[in-house]
Amino acid sequence: MSNFSRLCAILLCTSPLMSYASDNSPSTATSTSNTTQTSKAQESESEKYFPSTWGVGIGMRRADIPYATESDVVTDVMPLIEFENDYFFIDGLEAGVHLWSHQEHQVNLYTRFRFVDIPQEYQNQTQSDAFDFGVQYRFQKDGLEADVAFLSDGDKRYYAYTRTQYHWTAGDWQLNPYAEFEWKGDSFNEHYYGLDQIDPGAGLAFSAGLNTRYHLASNLYLLANFGVTRLEDDIYDLPTIENQYQLESFFGFGFYPDAKRPNTNPIPKESGEFLRVAHGWATPSNLNDILTGNAKGDRYNNQMTSLFYGIPLTDNLFTLPIDLYFTAGGVWHHDSEVQDNLAEGVIGVKAFYTFDLGWRFRLGVAEGLSYVSDVTYIEGSELDEKDYRPSKLLNYLDFSFDVNLGDVFNHAPLKNAWLGYSIHHRSGIFETSSAFGRIKGGSNYNTIYVQWHF
Repeated sequence: MSNFSRLCAILLCTSPLMSYASDNSPSTATSTSNTTQTSKAQESESEKYFPSTWGVGIGMRRADIPYATESDVVTDVMPLIEFENDYFFIDGLEAGVHLWSHQEHQVNLYTRFRFVDIPQEYQNQTQSDAFDFGVQYRFQKDGLEADVAFLSDGDKRYYAYTRTQYHWTAGDWQLNPYAEFEWKGDSFNEHYYGLDQIDPGAGLAFSAGLNTRYHLASNLYLLANFGVTRLEDDIYDLPTIENQYQLESFFGFGFYPDAKRPNTNPIPKESGEFLRVAHGWATPSNLNDILTGNAKGDRYNNQMTSLFYGIPLTDNLFTLPIDLYFTAGGVWHHDSEVQDNLAEGVIGVKAFYTFDLGWRFRLGVAEGLSYVSDVTYIEGSELDEKDYRPSKLLNYLDFSFDVNLGDVFNHAPLKNAWLGYSIHHRSGIFETSSAFGRIKGGSNYNTIYVQWHF
């Protein structure tokens, strides 16, 4: 093996630092048992519409590099999304679909993000960070939460963990101490630590830390998380490993339910769930050119069609009349002379601000994650010019402007319908995130859509 191109994955560091649990966690206004009981006692009609577990944030992760290199640390910018309903949950860099749930017990189809902490300059080449998939059992009672999960990477290298954490609220502070044991199989350790040359055997690592959230004002929270991982002795004895202990931290901010101002009013019908159908055309222009009206057309006329579903989260943000939604969508990129058909999946949080000029208009913006089954031509051609290896997972942005069709046609049956324009954007956040392949650039599509609230 030569240099770090051979270090496709040295250290697995699944990041409990990025996880706030859901129903009983401090990430919601019903974090502790006392708060939960109060919330149940005060439950109103509006809570049928507004989930208490939602949020969107961003911050900087810093982690020690545990093996012998000139670089000691690596940093990442990480966006975070939080949402839970009766069917699935997203909690920072973890997510799951409820296969079975009964009172305090859950069995989930589960995924969580695995960091591989190597020097930044090699992360685009290796792109070892990934979501792993498996099955999770979760027990929740009051503020206590215990998980057991069995997972695999994309090449069927298996590992498992057991984690215990407690969620505690004190004033504006939400604290989540945790401890975790992680068992890793022979093939997993041989590949990620032995670089497919040395087999250290299966082993057990230990992690512990504290996730914190501080309520600064209204919907704004500060995030600060700290943790340490101890590698097993057999891993530490490998010639590539320099440090047995790896420190990890995360600092950022996010927007979450205001614990001091729970939702008390039912949302209007026109602000309910929505479906959005859109069709778009690729452009090689960047966001600045598009927003200033200087966009160019794609000479190969690559096109996409999308369907998005939205779930209302709140009808105010920072006491302003801003409708906030959790949204998920499927996108079909049509074939052309330079690309085959391919699919894209998106999750995000979207905000709308409505203003009335006789007709109602809305401005919208969304933040989220996008994953493609293969890289589109418009994206791949740009990254090839910059000598990047493309990444299927990228940050997602959506900017939109629409008008209410009921107002335009003065027709009451169309009062829940909106016609609009949006920009469908994928990018790597200017090389700041290993999760997005350390790339700068991405793709843009100009789209038109119809959105119906119900």
